Amino acid sequence: MFNFNYADGASLLSVWGVWIIIFIALFGFNEVARRYKYVGFFSFVILPIVLSIVWFTVLRDTTYTDWFHLAKVYSSTAGCIGFWCIRHVQWKNKSTGKEWRLSEKKWALCFPAMILAINILEAVTRDFQIGIQYHGGGVLADEAMYVLGGSWNFMNGIAGILNIITITGWLGICIKKHTAKDGSKDMLWPDMLWFWIIAYDLWNFAYTYNCLPGHAWYCGFALLLAPTLCAFTVGKGAWLQHRAQTLAIWCMFAQTFPAFIDKGAFAVASSYNEGALFGFSLLSLAANIAVFGYMIYKVVKTKRNPYLGELYTDLKVFKEIKALAE
Repeated sequence: MFNFNYADGASLLSVWGVWIIIFIALFGFNEVARRYKYVGFFSFVILPIVLSIVWFTVLRDTTYTDWFHLAKVYSSTAGCIGFWCIRHVQWKNKSTGKEWRLSEKKWALCFPAMILAINILEAVTRDFQIGIQYHGGGVLADEAMYVLGGSWNFMNGIAGILNIITITGWLGICIKKHTAKDGSKDMLWPDMLWFWIIAYDLWNFAYTYNCLPGHAWYCGFALLLAPTLCAFTVGKGAWLQHRAQTLAIWCMFAQTFPAFIDKGAFAVASSYNEGALFGFSLLSLAANIAVFGYMIYKVVKTKRNPYLGELYTDLKVFKEIKALAE
């Protein structure tokens, strides 16, 4: 499934050790950025501006400049900025004295679903591109890595489209109430439940294994597990916020230090095993078909519109997340 770079001094212990460090760093960074308002502002507004200048000047010959990597880093950062605004922006009407919050505006609540769908669609496009342009194998145009295109790309692309279709209940997004233990004001999405998150994770891992085979060990494994663990433990109900923040900081790191994951002892390559490629994409497709089928079942049974309201309001886990809101 993966090939460790033993020739450059890697060992099973060192590679797993670095993986654990990255996982802990992503989890820890997300905890700090979500709990402290101005740390989040610095991380997703000031830092990307400074790094962008560095990427296009000092590091212009070493950083990623293809459309996909740039789209990923800037779309994930845009998501973080938008979510930060939904959580923290408020103002007072001078004439009436009434206080307004961005999180109360329906048009603002459409943004998380839109940026998520765009992010998935970028990856779906890449899967189809690899499947068509690199069928049977080839080196990417930017010479970053070798990819092996095949039927798995099309299966996973379809899974990604289903993942977009099953995004529901964004008008029910709300803000976590302030408590003595947690003043994060997380952006809760009660309708985005564990089964959709698992289907997303399976799809995204298959995508990284298909299209970013040299990065899948870190960005397809550690990067997916960190926000999911947070969403199932200390940051319940706010998976999308956690996912955007960990993805953005990882993309900034990868843009700045591409050699870390592409060369040397800590680089981990795919084995390009066609059975593994096919198997992961099949699992991704099956999971997303199951979530799509469940969504249709709930729509028919409850007669609710999943795009104009919340669909899973009768589920216990939905009620638990809703209870955390202001």
